Amino acid sequence: MSQLRSLGRSGLLVSPLAFGGNVFGWTADEATSFRLLDAWVDAGFNFIDTADVYSAWVPGHTGGESETIIGKWLKQSGKRNRVVVATKVGKPMGEGKSGLSPAYIREAVEASLKRLQTDFIDLYQSHDDDAATPLEDSLQAFDELIKAGKVRAIGASNYSAPRLAEALDVSERLGIARYESLQPLYNLYDRAVFEDELEPLCLKREVGVINFYALAAGFLTGKYRTEADASKSARGANTTKKYLNPRGLRILEALDKVAQQYNAKPGQVAIAWQIARPSITAPIASATSIAQLEELVVATQLKLDAGTIQMLDRASAEDPA
Repeated sequence: MSQLRSLGRSGLLVSPLAFGGNVFGWTADEATSFRLLDAWVDAGFNFIDTADVYSAWVPGHTGGESETIIGKWLKQSGKRNRVVVATKVGKPMGEGKSGLSPAYIREAVEASLKRLQTDFIDLYQSHDDDAATPLEDSLQAFDELIKAGKVRAIGASNYSAPRLAEALDVSERLGIARYESLQPLYNLYDRAVFEDELEPLCLKREVGVINFYALAAGFLTGKYRTEADASKSARGANTTKKYLNPRGLRILEALDKVAQQYNAKPGQVAIAWQIARPSITAPIASATSIAQLEELVVATQLKLDAGTIQMLDRASAEDPA
């Protein structure tokens, strides 16, 4: 069983790792997705993250595929009360369907509830900041959803530190629901944007952090070490282009070293490093097979000592000391 953690001040208790639902209906078909979700809950985990737009990038898809699969599983498995379901609103879902206007939030939540086959969403997140809609308007619409019992807590994804601070101030001033979590890009390679401004803010204001791309799109597992490895997955070419450089290779070298020391795999070490960070509530990682899922489960049990964490910090620093 995994140790549950508090998500911000929301009252929600989540496992130290969230399952990334972007794979459902994309690289994991329905039957595989059901098996993965069952295995996740059976292993003592309860946190599942998705979005209405998953997986609109797949040819022939329109979005809603991931939520639909999760909804069928919730219905069939009867495990709704054993999971914390997080989804998102705001990315383009067709003509006139995007952003965070109150009218669109109200429309989108009904569509998500229907696909998820549930009466409420545990964590409803703004997928992107919407500069065209006043924060007051969006937050009031979210607050109404919470009062109506359709949503338990709200969160923000892809917000800058100034905008997140402003949103928190607005909620405080108006006495309405606030963003209890932030979903930023964060991993051993992508550190600066989160650590410089967002991390101190989240710690100070008690905002939970559920970071995406915990494994840097698979790079931190060590499966992409040369240009030739780009062909190993659907997103391999983008991954190698961004991460395969001297710093990326230095990080892999450090991960290899620690993995050997702890009899673990590089990806497990990369996740354990994040889980050990006081600001992080639950990194988000996905798996497309039971074997990969079992590796994630083991990663949450890996306890790195202070010296090891410092070594990884140094190896992954933007400018090596």
